[in-house]
Amino acid sequence: MKYVLVSGGVISGVGKGIIASSTGLLLKTRGLKVTMIKTDPYMNIDAGTMAPTEHGECFVLDDGSETDLDLGNYERYLNITLGRDHNITTGKIYQHVIDRERKGDYLGKTVQIVPHLTDALQEWFMRVAKPPVDETKEQPEVCVIELGGTVGAIENAPFVEALRQLRRKAGTGNFLHIHVSMIPVINEEQKTKPTQQTIKDVRSAGLNPDLIACRCKDRLMTSTIEKVAMFCQVDTPQVIAVHDVPSTYHVPMVLEKQGLITSLTKILSLDDLKVPSKLKLRGATTWEMWKSRKYTSFADSYISVIKSLEHSAMFCRRNLDLVMVDSSHLEEDGGQDSSIESQKAWDTLRKADGILVPGGFGTRGTEGMIAATNWARINRVPFLGVCLGMQIAVIEYARTVCKLSGASSREFDAQAVDPVIIFMPEIDSRSMGATMRLGMRPTHFQPGTEWSKMRRLYRNSLTAASKDSNDGLMIHERHRHRYEVNPVYVPKLASRGLTFVGKDDQEERMEILELKDHPWFVGVQFHPEYLSKVLEPSRPYLGFFAASAGCLKEVMEKLETGKRGAEKLSETLTEVDI
Repeated sequence: MKYVLVSGGVISGVGKGIIASSTGLLLKTRGLKVTMIKTDPYMNIDAGTMAPTEHGECFVLDDGSETDLDLGNYERYLNITLGRDHNITTGKIYQHVIDRERKGDYLGKTVQIVPHLTDALQEWFMRVAKPPVDETKEQPEVCVIELGGTVGAIENAPFVEALRQLRRKAGTGNFLHIHVSMIPVINEEQKTKPTQQTIKDVRSAGLNPDLIACRCKDRLMTSTIEKVAMFCQVDTPQVIAVHDVPSTYHVPMVLEKQGLITSLTKILSLDDLKVPSKLKLRGATTWEMWKSRKYTSFADSYISVIKSLEHSAMFCRRNLDLVMVDSSHLEEDGGQDSSIESQKAWDTLRKADGILVPGGFGTRGTEGMIAATNWARINRVPFLGVCLGMQIAVIEYARTVCKLSGASSREFDAQAVDPVIIFMPEIDSRSMGATMRLGMRPTHFQPGTEWSKMRRLYRNSLTAASKDSNDGLMIHERHRHRYEVNPVYVPKLASRGLTFVGKDDQEERMEILELKDHPWFVGVQFHPEYLSKVLEPSRPYLGFFAASAGCLKEVMEKLETGKRGAEKLSETLTEVDI
């Protein structure tokens, strides 16, 4: 196993995750099988109980684990599927060691940070690096490890020591360290002193970076690069300049132009690995497709939603003009007697080509979401509701079409007259951590829904759809919710035209709703954004974006043609070693 460590210094949020993801992608373009691990120094067991506005979006994996959002970047960039053990927190590793101590694994010994905790971390890295994570179902050759936080912080010390020992254990040619630093600009001068200091800190901790990735708002001057090389005692080619770009998806190209592939190949002796020609072709094709896409960029705590829209915009070759509207401002009617904020919010909404209500928790702004959903339905504006957004669509339909004026969610009103959304009976309502319906779950398209646009989009997916036991269409998507549609109200809703085209195995949980006579009115209980990839956009988001852009028909035809071509290519690859 070969390891690539990506660490950071000076400040947090310097871009380690994107550089780690981009490094993994570049390794895959050589045909290598790559896996990723993220360490986080916080004491939480997972990211499920942390506020996304402070820590960033909580990302959910196939196995239901709630993780750092960087794992979402790993999956999107590398087209891989990770599990709970690919994210190690301080809380998780301490709990692991304490559990072993309680079982008697260290009987008679004084359990210490060194060697017991650091040994446990090394064992974790080496164990998690081995399982297959991509479609080859084969053991990876390279494991990229991102060290969360900053080197030098007290909570990171055990991780740094474990990685120092892992480098020695891996041996020459099997470990490469990239340290990411910040080059601030003061009075129009690029300052290298913070980078010099962080390299000293890293070396004093026992690590010696092979490459220094310097982050800066503008392109680094040649004199700055040479200064970093001289005072950090490295050769100039070991300094990689990573300036701000319009989209994080440009970063792999920036690194490739800086010669990162050459450095990786030399230091890790990658030319010694025997890579099948089929995988080399796949890597080269992936790189050409990546470079040919048009990228735009937005940032928010709804990062996976935004990334999914970006992926869809790239596929449709359109520009994404994303405008955030605070739904609480829609709770007034936007008329002359309304507040300025309300008037502006309604003006924005009425001009939109599509309306998306994403997932969330709590009651704030929900009446505004219902009003926005009603506007989209009545005015035939493409609409997508995700998780809470789907539940909002059900409430709106129940109130206005089914004439259930008291329709609401138990989350909003525990005494609702018509609780069309209820708390899931098997979920623990007292504990908050990891108690939701989490992870990959199947959804079955129901008989008689051949008209469904969602069904047609999924049918032509290269990865998401398969046949179920009744020869129907089955998909798998990731979930994260505590509330669901009340099955008692489903017959009434369906009788008035709200069709639940997708349900769970027992046909008790409503997974996908769709209006037949609408350009695009779809709600999904799952979070399709978690599986969206740059080269394989999420189908609900793709359909929504295409409908908003007026190119849904062309997109569906393109997908059908693409799937037939992929199937034909797959048949060829099984017969011929290219």
